[in-house]
Amino acid sequence: MGYDETGRTGPAEPSSGVPAAVLENVFDDPLHGEPGRDRIAVHVVWEIVLLAGLGAAAYLLWRADPAVLRGAGLKSLLVDVVALGLLVLAAGLSLRVAAVNLAIGPVAVATGLHLAEQGDRGLREALLPALVVAALGGLALALAVVLLHVPAWAASLAGAAGVIVYIERRAAPVAVQGGYDPRRTAFYLFAGFAAVAVIGGLLGAVKAIRRLVGRFRAVADPARRRGAVAAVVTALALVVSTVLAMLAGVLIAANGDGPVAPTTGLDWTVLAVGAALLAGTSAYGRRGGIFGTLLAASLVVVLLAWAHARGWAPNRWAVGGAVLGAGLLVTRLVEAFGRPRTAAGDTETLPPADGTISAGWSLARPGRVENWPPVLPVQATESPVDPWESAPRWEAGAQRWDADDR
Repeated sequence: MGYDETGRTGPAEPSSGVPAAVLENVFDDPLHGEPGRDRIAVHVVWEIVLLAGLGAAAYLLWRADPAVLRGAGLKSLLVDVVALGLLVLAAGLSLRVAAVNLAIGPVAVATGLHLAEQGDRGLREALLPALVVAALGGLALALAVVLLHVPAWAASLAGAAGVIVYIERRAAPVAVQGGYDPRRTAFYLFAGFAAVAVIGGLLGAVKAIRRLVGRFRAVADPARRRGAVAAVVTALALVVSTVLAMLAGVLIAANGDGPVAPTTGLDWTVLAVGAALLAGTSAYGRRGGIFGTLLAASLVVVLLAWAHARGWAPNRWAVGGAVLGAGLLVTRLVEAFGRPRTAAGDTETLPPADGTISAGWSLARPGRVENWPPVLPVQATESPVDPWESAPRWEAGAQRWDADDR
């Protein structure tokens, strides 16, 4: 089947000379990125590396303290994986739509403080106001980003400043009140997080969904609006990422051994964004893996647990900075080896100016020029002929005007 000039499906003409790959992607909007299917092999290879690293880190943790990997220690470790994993999901979702949400760390800390103060009223009574505030805050952030079309990192940083003002109203750590213990349902929480992360990665690998969530990614002038569909998808992603950060804050506070400290939470943002990039999500948006979020969150938590088992006290800023630096290298790999191949051989697919289809917009790349012509032509050795020689010479004497007829 092919497409005629009106856009209707019909049998493709074998004599048209248009490759099948071009016909398959002919209605891809060039403003949404390169036409064609993104390559997934780079994500598969990188996720195998992450799995090997997770196995090595789990072995080191078992050698250092086997109690962490069984019984109550394992349940606490799984809750930590889910807590960080929700933050990584929030960061990864906002990165996939090319509108990173830097307020997720402060939102998580603010939620933990709220739970510590209001937990004695019951989990549902404490979480319902936090859920409403997180959804409304994410909506306000989304409207600022998509209506004003300003960079999401700047808008979310302004939102983070407002949340930090709420956090700094507390001068001392707040003890957690209430009887909620997520360790009692640790396996269910981990299974639910793993299912959401993997299913989200599988859906993100579908070409149509991948292009849908990546519409906000800039391909030309970043200040140009990307359309109503891109605005709606980006707004939903920012709201969901803020709510996920709120849920992560609940688990961080409830699974902690002591009171919740009123910190800025930006260290959690750095760690979450770094882990999302380490998982294979591109910092430019659109591209991401399948199992990367689950593996990267587990790897970071196991490495931190191993460091604590060795008696070290790793700084979250330092760990987050290291993970973020490694994630930027992964982004370079993903962008270099994950973009679509050219449609047919050594040709470039160019969009038609009038929106119609023609076989002439698959142009071959120019070949290499071996010998460039000289800038100026070579001058002949002989003297050039004076063009004025053919005209009669002026006479030295006076002209007799009376010789001619008047």
